Amino acid sequence: VRKATSLPLTVKIRSGWGYDAINYLLVGQIAADEGADGVTLHPRTRAQMFEGRSDWQQIAALKKALAIPVIGSGDLFTPADIVKMFAETGCDAVMAARGAMGNPWIFSGARALLAGLPQPEITMAARRAVAMDHLHLLAADAGEAITVREMRKHLCWYAKGVAGAAQFRGEVNRMDSMEEMELAINTFFSRDVDES
Repeated sequence: VRKATSLPLTVKIRSGWGYDAINYLLVGQIAADEGADGVTLHPRTRAQMFEGRSDWQQIAALKKALAIPVIGSGDLFTPADIVKMFAETGCDAVMAARGAMGNPWIFSGARALLAGLPQPEITMAARRAVAMDHLHLLAADAGEAITVREMRKHLCWYAKGVAGAAQFRGEVNRMDSMEEMELAINTFFSRDVDES
C-alpha cells in the first residue's frame, strides 16, 4: 500500500489472534518498517472480540517501541476515558469507536478536559440537531430504505440516557419512513426532560 500512495497511511491492529499469539509489537514494527505513518492498536486479541478489558499497557509498550505515532483504541466511552488513556499510555492520539456511537460529544468533552475546562452540556436541542443532520446526510448518500434501517440503531444511541428512551427505541424500531423518523426526532428531543 505504501508503494501505491503518498497519502498518509495508518495501520490498525489488535494484540494478536489469541492469547497464544500476541504479536502486536512485531506487527507494529513491520508496519513502521514498511512505511506506515502511524499504527493504531486495539489491545484485545481477535479471539476476545469486545470481551474483557483492553490492555492499555500494550499501547504504552508499542509507543515505546516505535518511532512513528501510536494511536490508542479500546474502552473509550467517556471523555475521562480518553484523558486517562493519554496519561497512562503516552499515545499520540486516540480512536474512539463504540464510545462515539450516538455520542459525538465525547470529542469536545475530552478536548475540554485536556484543556482544564468544564464539560460542555449536551442539550436535548443538540441531540435533536445532530440526529436530524445524521438522518439527512445518510439519506443523501444511501437513500431512504437504507437510511431508515440504519438510523434505527443510531437513534437508539442518541436517546441513550434520556428519560423515555426505552419507549422511543421501541417506536423507532418499528418505523418504515424518514417522515416518521423526522417526526419522532422532533418530538422526542424537543421535550423538556432531565437527562440521567
